[in-house]
Amino acid sequence: MAKSSGLGDNYYVAQYDLSGDIGSLGSISGGNEPLDVTAINASAHERVGGIRDGTIEFTTFINTAVGQEHAALSPLPTTDVIVSYFRGATLGDAAASMVAKQANYDIERGDDGSITASVEALANAYGLQWGVQLTAGKRTDTAATDGTSVDLGTGSLAFGLVAFLHVFSFSGTSVTVKIQESSDNGAGDAWADVTGGGFTAATGATSQRIATSLTQTVERYIRCVTTGTFSSAVFSVNAVRNDTLTAF
Repeated sequence: MAKSSGLGDNYYVAQYDLSGDIGSLGSISGGNEPLDVTAINASAHERVGGIRDGTIEFTTFINTAVGQEHAALSPLPTTDVIVSYFRGATLGDAAASMVAKQANYDIERGDDGSITASVEALANAYGLQWGVQLTAGKRTDTAATDGTSVDLGTGSLAFGLVAFLHVFSFSGTSVTVKIQESSDNGAGDAWADVTGGGFTAATGATSQRIATSLTQTVERYIRCVTTGTFSSAVFSVNAVRNDTLTAF
């Protein structure tokens, strides 16, 4: 992925696509909180990685239409929500997701008549995780579909995979979204389901996070496939192949 602007980005909260209501993203941050372990015999600071965290701050325009930002954010849910920032809308582009608590919904009305809301999403239990888009932004399947693969750029890694799903709309009985892998893009190594890489079957708009074993091998090429009985499923997937052993 080459250098780019921030044009054409997307932001999802649970089953809502709020991309058209967000004016700016103030901060997308995460990582391990450093712990100072400097001993008295050291001449410089020594630090080790501590607890993982993550924050996404954004400003929205007020939109009270059905299924838009006010309906999504004004309830200030006390339960976890899955939030995802998709950098662009091309297959394989970067994406950041996390399980979060919505901390606020602060309305601001300017003297020029403008009205906006400031919102902060704080990571809960897992921290912010950067991955790759296995759908080009939102994808619409009208029947069981094998998606196009993404090349992760290195050989197999043995630290597992985490993935995030947003289902925005659905018609039918159920749809199962799952991730498959191959070492050579299916040329000689046939595509196979990633163990633990299938989301729970969806029967409506929803969001989910899944994680495989953290010592599981995940191959170089991965893709997103759907199965089930349905006439329309609009969804997005962010997949994170862990580069190192990660404990949650």
